Amino acid sequence: MGLFSAARSARRDNKELGDGVWRRAYDRFGRSLDRVHQILEGIEDNDLHNALIMIANHLADLQSRVRTVCVAAQAQCPSDGQNIPNELHEVHRLLSKAANDLATTAQVAAMSRLDGERWGYESAGLENVAMRADLVADGIAAAEAELARH
Repeated sequence: MGLFSAARSARRDNKELGDGVWRRAYDRFGRSLDRVHQILEGIEDNDLHNALIMIANHLADLQSRVRTVCVAAQAQCPSDGQNIPNELHEVHRLLSKAANDLATTAQVAAMSRLDGERWGYESAGLENVAMRADLVADGIAAAEAELARH
């Protein structure tokens, strides 16, 4: 079943997202989200793990919004190459920035984990991770708003 569902999913992605910039924007966000979840593996401190998992879950919820934006952008301005459609260049820029902010969130989470494991939960600096996660959410909201303008 897994093999067939993966093939169906890939066909659906090709149909909805194409092979161009919108597919790459969606995939880039997914890779950054994977980095965040990799940071969570093996954390022994329950408080630290639970705090980071709540932030990671919030970020995971954003992936469906990114997909919605990318599917709508592909429907409006199809892309099968590397050229960003001029009408939606700002949407693409905002999605790219959100993915970069998400990758930075993963880095901050890794530093927070190291500090928390070394000096305790109070020293983890979780507010920095939360602030970075908020930047990701703000970027996606801005991309949604920009897409709605077109």
